[in-house]
Amino acid sequence: MTENLPPILVLMGTSGTGKSTVGAMLAGRLGWAFQEGDDLHPAANVAKMAAGHALNDEDRWPWLDTVAAWIDARRAADEPGIVTCSALKRAYRDILRRPNVVFVHFDGTRDVVLNRMMRRQGHFMPPALLDSQFATLEPPGEDENVLRVDLDSTPEEQAAFISSRLRLVAST
Repeated sequence: MTENLPPILVLMGTSGTGKSTVGAMLAGRLGWAFQEGDDLHPAANVAKMAAGHALNDEDRWPWLDTVAAWIDARRAADEPGIVTCSALKRAYRDILRRPNVVFVHFDGTRDVVLNRMMRRQGHFMPPALLDSQFATLEPPGEDENVLRVDLDSTPEEQAAFISSRLRLVAST
């Protein structure tokens, strides 16, 4: 993280990894702004995914621009924040990358993620699209500002790990 700028966490990874659960938990503990990235999708994207069709790059660019605008608003306000965004490709992360952005990669096997997806309710993203997400995923490189979070731990343990490793402090 860059000193003098509050951190902004982009919780990334395929659908079903628990980004939203951990993001809300962290934001609540820290008193930070939280944005569910799925809520920033245009209605056409949500409808496309709900119908079982994977998004392509052309579908994602406007959404990524909206996520980037949310990040920039936090930066302009000199506030920390947490946003969820699959950020599956390096090119997508390049749109979101800022000096104080940390990518928190929720990483697990397809089987672990599929099991999680099968248990959740009320989400527009069907498990049938998981393979397309794994096919698209370009794991962050060592040159990217990234913290890898293993899915073998509980959301509480993941939140504690993130807080500890990044030395996060609550807003006053």
